[in-house]
Amino acid sequence: MFEEAFADEQHTICYSVKANSSLAILRLLAKMGAGFDIVSGGELERVRRASKAALKRVVFSGVGKQEWEIDAALQADILIFNVESEAELQLLAARAEALQVRARFALRVNPDVFAETHPYISTGLREHKFGIDIKIARRIYRSAAKYKWLDAAGVSVHIGSQIRAVDPFAAALARVAALVDELRSDGLNIRYVDAGGGLGIEYKDGEFDADDEVVRYAEALRGSAKQLKVHLLLEPGRFIVAQAGGLLTQVLYVKQNGSKTFVVTDAGMNDLIRPSLYQAHHEVLPVQQARSGAVSRMVDVVGPVCESGDFFARDRSLTSLKGGDLVLLLDAGAYGMSLSSNYNTRTRPAEVLVDGKEHLLIRRRERLSDLFAAEKLPRSKRSQANK
Repeated sequence: MFEEAFADEQHTICYSVKANSSLAILRLLAKMGAGFDIVSGGELERVRRASKAALKRVVFSGVGKQEWEIDAALQADILIFNVESEAELQLLAARAEALQVRARFALRVNPDVFAETHPYISTGLREHKFGIDIKIARRIYRSAAKYKWLDAAGVSVHIGSQIRAVDPFAAALARVAALVDELRSDGLNIRYVDAGGGLGIEYKDGEFDADDEVVRYAEALRGSAKQLKVHLLLEPGRFIVAQAGGLLTQVLYVKQNGSKTFVVTDAGMNDLIRPSLYQAHHEVLPVQQARSGAVSRMVDVVGPVCESGDFFARDRSLTSLKGGDLVLLLDAGAYGMSLSSNYNTRTRPAEVLVDGKEHLLIRRRERLSDLFAAEKLPRSKRSQANK
């Protein structure tokens, strides 16, 4: 849908790897011609393992790139670095010179545009850690001209995630367009504009037309994009995979505490942390058809993790459930597995890719032995002395 909506613009869809970094999904997208937005050396390696050819379509974002990560990206000849500070730009210049590799870069500018979303995933205001104040960006671009191994190839912007209105995207790109005009008047060959990602989905049980959302998003960006005549980089992640995935879990117990009914499942906040971290809503659907005569009641759907914040839904009306029933948490394809952990020494679930009636295991269920593979018990001084 993105390809169709932006067909009139030079563009590359750079899937945001952090949304879901499964190698199988990355390979599937690479075969479709996608580029990738990465934020770590580990994600760079994931793209390499999924498709070496796709390395040339990689955009490296992130506020804290380390020297080894920059070196790996330079050696991979990625498309562009989104630089987030003057200090990072100096490091990039030094590493490019050391490796004798020309580094294409864009400054990620902070346009100070407000987008209505959760404060933890809003990134476009001055008080956020991301980006460079757009008011000082021109000076930094000028100072970068003294570095032989730097190529000021673009400008980048990203104002946040799970944004449902398109006006903030248009406002941010308009401010970027004004900066690009200034930079070109300074003689810089700006040929890429990274518009970031952040287009939101509907997590609740409401109307949602994905095609229409993308069309509106494209229309919001098109004016500035046409004016600039640049190669547009777009970084959807959640929008592509969120609604394609769900978390399947089994009810362990149903318990009553006073007036509260708790449905305890075998999945927990370590498997899907979004409700605990962002107070995010995920629809909860029983897999089996409702039993004859079953009634709905208000329940909290919670996990077994030893935290009061371990919940998936609170005061949710669900058809009566019992131990052994299966329930599906919808829209877990993005920031489900990628944000999962082994908290409470819990193993993570398997991942299964489903295509119609066909299914393929793309990540096996973790074993307890996997959790201890990297750990070592130190020998005591006494045992060493007795050897």
